[in-house]
Amino acid sequence: MILSRRPDIERFLGQPDKEIRAALIYGRDMGVVRDRANQLSLKVCDRPDDPFDTALLTDVDIEAEAGRLEGELAAQSMMGGRRLVRLKLGSDKVGPDRTAAEALARHMAGELNPDAFYLIEAGNLGRESGLRKAAEKAPGCATIPCYEDEPGDVARLVRETLAKDNVSLTSDALAMFVARMPKERGVARQEIERLALFLGPGSGISANPKDLEDFLGVEPEASLSDAAADAFGGRLGEAQQGLRRAAQEGEAGPAAVRAIGTYLGRLRRTLTLAKSGAGLQEAAKASGVFWKQEREFLRQARSWTLAELDKLQPEVLAADKACKTAGSPDSLIAERLALQIAGRARRLGL
Repeated sequence: MILSRRPDIERFLGQPDKEIRAALIYGRDMGVVRDRANQLSLKVCDRPDDPFDTALLTDVDIEAEAGRLEGELAAQSMMGGRRLVRLKLGSDKVGPDRTAAEALARHMAGELNPDAFYLIEAGNLGRESGLRKAAEKAPGCATIPCYEDEPGDVARLVRETLAKDNVSLTSDALAMFVARMPKERGVARQEIERLALFLGPGSGISANPKDLEDFLGVEPEASLSDAAADAFGGRLGEAQQGLRRAAQEGEAGPAAVRAIGTYLGRLRRTLTLAKSGAGLQEAAKASGVFWKQEREFLRQARSWTLAELDKLQPEVLAADKACKTAGSPDSLIAERLALQIAGRARRLGL
């Protein structure tokens, strides 16, 4: 059973089907994988932290001791209740993948302890993974792929985590904080916990953007971000000045081209969401637009089209490649790209 839609995943994690005796949770973001595995372990085992009820194994363990994984799956809980065997695969080696798949096949066939729950956490498994293939085919196994959090997912995580400490953010402050959050779930959670300490656990405060200024500090590569926004807004002089200011701050040409590419990607995502029926402002927020930049960004989004952005993409890629060539005038290449974009923006009426 493959669960890829968020409502289906949340429904299963909240109340697992009784006939399911195993689960494979995998993905590039190990923070999301770990969170979902923790949530599921609380539902399938009465005492997931009790070593008498739960066996915790890694790929190192099953490589070092042949047969240990199946031995743990065959064992009974010493304290009664359901036994949990939790395997964490931290590498992409073929050996542990094969061992985990073989144990899954035997467990699904009822050859081991049928009352045990086999929970596997893994990284970004490819289609060639034997474990992934076995899990997707097994009717008694739930397979849950995990993808990077969308801005809406991060916002929900922020709200729920801060609520536990009786602090919160206004809508503008939430958008500001989410726009600056790292994508990896584990690192993001640490930042949220740090924010809760900054605001004061139990204080009941609902922080606004001004309250977060000292916490967030100056946005990294702010000059490059401003220069990219100026370029797409048709402001030739400002874009050039922003890039030169960034160069004085130590930001080289490749970073400038990368900032332009990131901005282009944000515009494209916004227009794609809008084309699918979302409101433009809602689409911009979902694309991670910083709240202070929203008004200008929306002005630009009303003039740019997906077709125009597609024409720019090859130029951005070419500039990126040229900047990374040894001895190239990378700052001038970035400036030329920004001026070309600004010129097109002017012709679009910006």
